[in-house]
Amino acid sequence: MPMQPITHTRLNLPGVAPTPERRVRMVARDLEASELLSAHKHAWGQVTYALDGVVRVTVGNSTWIVPPMRAIWIPPDQMHEVATLEKVRLRALYVHADAAPFHGNQCEVLDVSALLRELIVALSQVSADEPREAMLTALILDEVARSATMPIRVALPDDKRLKTLCETLIADPASPLTLEEWAQRAGASGRTLARLFERDLGMSFSQWRQQVRLAHAAPLIASGMPMSRVAAELGYASQSAFSAMFKKTFGQSPSSFFSHREGS
Repeated sequence: MPMQPITHTRLNLPGVAPTPERRVRMVARDLEASELLSAHKHAWGQVTYALDGVVRVTVGNSTWIVPPMRAIWIPPDQMHEVATLEKVRLRALYVHADAAPFHGNQCEVLDVSALLRELIVALSQVSADEPREAMLTALILDEVARSATMPIRVALPDDKRLKTLCETLIADPASPLTLEEWAQRAGASGRTLARLFERDLGMSFSQWRQQVRLAHAAPLIASGMPMSRVAAELGYASQSAFSAMFKKTFGQSPSSFFSHREGS
């Protein structure tokens, strides 16, 4: 199903821009699957979070798959696009540039604690004239700054041939096609594509595909899907092969990682 765009290139929503007095503002959107918040930017930073559902956030030459146990920090003035992969309750926290919880122009994927989730819910339920809003805002900024960051980022290339391949694999991470088979489809040699991966993305085809598969893993596990089926959905030969790759990236098995998250 094609994405249904909601277009704005530079967001200008009256009444929702953060100010020095109100450093965090929330915009709540309940969206259907396959909706697109088209590329836009604004002078404030943003924490993009879905209470439920999964979104794909693209900023520059990187994309992230963001399930409910994660959020993504987008610094001010960064062009970004948000696509819904399923029905979501999206909660965007607009953060005044002077109150940014992270320095620099890099996006950060945040591990959302149970406390942060409840603070976001609470903020959506208060009105502007309540003193409670300022207290919740202060707590949210403190909790965001304390959040663990996650090493999940899928780099995107500039080369058109490579970009088509990458977009197809992001949509179908279990695809078993080899680089040579992809090369035939792209009308290029396997050696050429391998060189493009190293030049544009700084890694091999297999390393990049691994990143894509791991990015898709968290939403599937969070939905309650059995680990053996997650492995199959992502194209791994076995559950043990998937678990080994997950542990290599995160330092612990998927079951340990998510049992820790549920208890946080």
